[in-house]
Amino acid sequence: MKILILQGPNLNLLGSREPDIYGSESLESLERNLREWAAEQSIELEFFQSNREAELLESLHSAKDNFEGIVFNPGAFTHSSIALRDAIAAISIPVVEVHLSEIQGRESWRRSSVTAQACSGMISGMGARGYRLAVLALKGP
Repeated sequence: MKILILQGPNLNLLGSREPDIYGSESLESLERNLREWAAEQSIELEFFQSNREAELLESLHSAKDNFEGIVFNPGAFTHSSIALRDAIAAISIPVVEVHLSEIQGRESWRRSSVTAQACSGMISGMGARGYRLAVLALKGP
């Protein structure tokens, strides 16, 4: 099984950006740990991070031919990007949305996810473990 881990804006700053909210683990460390764990599960992961909405859209569009599923942390685009929501709805593979922090317990404007409306599910507030849970959800029984 091959899964794309797609990371949105500001996730390149993990470990240094508001560690009290997002944790102290860097994006590189999160990816390394997730890749090692996934290999033990016979799952191949590919990672992509961008601060640009257009690049995330292109990744979603091309993923349908190359992956069985996507784990997507859209970052701040979660709350505003109809374009990303529509791209998720347009592809034929499952997408699980992941958030390191519990968005329901944050500012009122963060509590709504436009993108989750088109996803198979959402995992929020589990920190880096949320990515593993999303991968397992995509893998199935």
